Amino acid sequence: MKTNYLKNSMILLLLCVLPLTALAQKNKKSKQATIQIPETLYSSLEYRLLGPFRGGRSAAVTGVPGQPNLFYFGATGGGVWKTTNGGREWENISDGFFGGSIGAIEVSKSDPNVIYVGGGEKTLRGNVSSGYGVWKTENAGKTWVSVGLEKSRHVPRLRVHPTNSDIVYAAVLGNIYKPTQERGIYKSIDGGKNWKKTLFVNEQAGAVDLVFDPNNPRILYASTWRAERTPYSLSSGGDGSALWKSTDSGETWTEISKNEGFPKDTLGIIGVTVSPKNSDRVWAIVENKEKGGLYRSDDAGSTWTQVNDERKLRQRAWYYTRLYADTEDEDVVYVLNVNYHKSSDGGKSFSTFNAPHGDHHDLWIAPENSNRMIIGDDGGAQISYDGGETWSTYYNQPTAQFYRVTTDNAFPYRIYAAQQDNSTLRINHRSDGRSIDENDWEETAGGESAWIAVDPTNDDIVYGGSYDGFLTRVNHKTKTVRGINVWPDNPMGAGAEAMKYRFQWNFPIIFSKHNPKKLYTFSNHVHVSENEGQSWTLLSDDLTRNDPTKLGSSGGPITQDNTSVEYYCTIFAANESPLKEGLLWVGSDDGLVHVTKDGGTSWTNVTPANMPEWAMINSIEPSAFDAGTCYVAATRYKLGDFEPYLYKTTDYGKTWRKITNGIDEEHFTRVVREDPKRKGLLYAGTETGMYISFDDGANWNPFQMNLPIVPITDLAIKDDNLIVATQGRSLWIIDDLTVLHQLNTSDKDKATILFQPKDAYRTKGRASKKPSKTAGQNHPNGVITHFYLNSLNEKDSIALTYLSMKGDTLASFSNTTKEKEQKLDLKKGGNTHVWDTRGKGAKKLDGMILWWANLDGAKAVPGTYKVSLSVNGKIATEDFKILPDPRAEASVAAMQEQFNFIADINATIDKAHSSIEKIRTITKQLDAFSKQYKGNEQTKALLEKAKAMKEKFGEVEKALYQTQNRSGQDPLNFPIKLTNKLGHLNSLVAIDDFPPTAQDIAVKNELTAEIKAQLSTFDALISKEMKQFNEEFNQLKLNYLFVEE
Repeated sequence: MKTNYLKNSMILLLLCVLPLTALAQKNKKSKQATIQIPETLYSSLEYRLLGPFRGGRSAAVTGVPGQPNLFYFGATGGGVWKTTNGGREWENISDGFFGGSIGAIEVSKSDPNVIYVGGGEKTLRGNVSSGYGVWKTENAGKTWVSVGLEKSRHVPRLRVHPTNSDIVYAAVLGNIYKPTQERGIYKSIDGGKNWKKTLFVNEQAGAVDLVFDPNNPRILYASTWRAERTPYSLSSGGDGSALWKSTDSGETWTEISKNEGFPKDTLGIIGVTVSPKNSDRVWAIVENKEKGGLYRSDDAGSTWTQVNDERKLRQRAWYYTRLYADTEDEDVVYVLNVNYHKSSDGGKSFSTFNAPHGDHHDLWIAPENSNRMIIGDDGGAQISYDGGETWSTYYNQPTAQFYRVTTDNAFPYRIYAAQQDNSTLRINHRSDGRSIDENDWEETAGGESAWIAVDPTNDDIVYGGSYDGFLTRVNHKTKTVRGINVWPDNPMGAGAEAMKYRFQWNFPIIFSKHNPKKLYTFSNHVHVSENEGQSWTLLSDDLTRNDPTKLGSSGGPITQDNTSVEYYCTIFAANESPLKEGLLWVGSDDGLVHVTKDGGTSWTNVTPANMPEWAMINSIEPSAFDAGTCYVAATRYKLGDFEPYLYKTTDYGKTWRKITNGIDEEHFTRVVREDPKRKGLLYAGTETGMYISFDDGANWNPFQMNLPIVPITDLAIKDDNLIVATQGRSLWIIDDLTVLHQLNTSDKDKATILFQPKDAYRTKGRASKKPSKTAGQNHPNGVITHFYLNSLNEKDSIALTYLSMKGDTLASFSNTTKEKEQKLDLKKGGNTHVWDTRGKGAKKLDGMILWWANLDGAKAVPGTYKVSLSVNGKIATEDFKILPDPRAEASVAAMQEQFNFIADINATIDKAHSSIEKIRTITKQLDAFSKQYKGNEQTKALLEKAKAMKEKFGEVEKALYQTQNRSGQDPLNFPIKLTNKLGHLNSLVAIDDFPPTAQDIAVKNELTAEIKAQLSTFDALISKEMKQFNEEFNQLKLNYLFVEE
């Protein structure tokens, strides 16, 4: 059974299913009274996956031998995914059990239903996330259990014995932020129930690669790697980096990187592979300052020869350094890097190729067919069946990693965010289609690491940053781009000390909330421009610790790596008070908070005294209710401290209170946001999910609902929507926060609650009821009604009715109706119903074939309406508004004309189709009569009348509807008739918010007159001929013909 990770963490701990430190709820007691609002009261809320479906980084992929369409991949933040159709569609299979960063996936060859997954990627970027140990499934991903190594943090490789799925090996890299014992090679012989560490080098070097000899599972090769991250550096290489071999099933290990031919000085990361066609042929890709490159052994590691030193194979070694032997040719080997490279001569020379996305991290080659493979890269996973000539798409994977998120003021408003390893984008939060797909988003200003700021007066002018202080202005209307860097001296390759102004990889850019001409950006200083970046004014001194020992080059003893990810002592978060112009707060990545009340003339250091030093200030939230109140989210995870840090001040930073009660002790915090509509309502995003507080941070509760376990990087609130940026599962939205605005502590004792619906727009979009596997879910189109049922029994009678302010019923839904379209699906707790704002439509007959015709009801005109909830006769009522689409050209009066026109059409069609139903009933009775009394002399005259009457009724039906149409394109052969033609007018006029044209009205009047004429004929047949017929029946003492009214 799948479970909600946050909500049920204590239960899972007791069951030993989730024995993760990160999940143990060890919360301190609050000093303030808790506002108790149970989650069940707002359980009708859910997160909607917006997308984009544009894959994020994957460092773990695998296929299954002998099953050509079955593959798996792990996302670096997004959990485990599975395809059964060769990559056309992917489905997450870890949700409800675990998630986050995935470093390894291994399918048992002896039983492909057994799969092991290791948490924590090997690609140790600046935004790297840790994992949650090792997990196992025995039913191909339907259910999972934790099988230990909870403190491993990063598991880059898992290997399962080819004939015994209980024997499994784990390469554990360990905690990359501080020395630990949890590193090396681990072995289990009981399916993960118990683990034994068989290779340990030191507290700073863990295992990074691990392979079997494909022909002898007693022989394994492993590499260990000394790697460390701090907030200001990455170090790859040093004591403990080595290559190892075991010949006794991993029980003992011998270092083979000291053997003849291997580089002798400092080693870094090493990748290793063995040819399945020749066990003596072993390759290693080695990071080394002077002798780095590709090494080959033809005697199983006893001696080595450097066969290639091309930098294209080993550039940026810490991020790549993976290689793979072909499964059918001992001279073929692949090396992954920015491109992937293939050698057919034993590694001497390489041809360079690209999968659909660059930066490649993992490869699996089918043992039975080396043309079938799956590759993992910075764009997710792609599959090839022709040896890499062509690949499947990654535009079907919602695993994007985002940094910051913001919105504009358009309708529908657009969301702006930068996708790691890709581009920035702006994406519609809703569309006029059924889903959110590639047509709903486009690239915008800046690059993969950007903060983005939208001109408050022009939604088409966007500013975005990127690494090295790169800053652009994009005009979407004119399609122009301009570079407006504060100081355009490109520092690429140098440490932060080389920069005049230190701009971080993810430096802030914001507009003033009071002066739309003021654009702020932040290095270690505050800069402002009032001329769209033509010039910049310095507004502050250095507002960081400016520690010179933390400003040097990054990379470690072998390969330098300076992209500005590690640039330190910079301003990392900033925000202006919505209440007071010039009240600006900034926070640095080295743990300082400053505030100015005068627009930057003077600054005050207001760093919380109770916050540990060197915390990264990740977000700042000035209150919308009180100018002196501000919230700060900070983190120290890059120092090996995973504790959450949230702070609140009510006196402009003079004093601060830590507000983390209720948040798990290892769910470190990246963002806190205040709901501008309800004082004290806060949302927090952590490394492992969402939290909510109703009492201004005094107490927090999980706010996960259907959101998968994923790092939360940023939150934005717009139009009572909560937008969630994730690091591995794209963007999500809660569409209606007004439910939370209406809740009170006393509501927990109520039997039912009807929430006042949020204002709805009269738009033409239609959300799909079933979420797509390849596109984002659209916003529900209509009035979203939330209600709560404390209990629900089979005999309960529950109805939801939408009415005009005069009390006229526009639509009604219940749990007792037999009509599918009017059926309420109910559950105990929170319920949601979406009324599409349409009134009663026209009747459609069973099997009816219509060509380009619409029988739907007219959409309600913008205005105020009522909804009532009836529960066993007890009625609650709330008002709500339907608003016009801001894009609409027509006036409300014109929309009323449209409504009346369509309503008249539907009334006419409804009468006609009801008459056809009656005709068909009469026809059946006449046929039965003729069959029963055929050959009876007494009824001979009546049989003739029955035949004639049937023909006359048939003529009416055929005039109203083309009875010969039996399949979709039959109307091309049999011309459509009156009700189809009238229904076409409904379809035509309802295309958008416009009144009917003069021609529409003329044709409608003409068709209506013809239909009325046919209905008059029908009425006459009923009142005269059928009446006379029944009188003769009566004389013969036969049964009457009748029509139900």
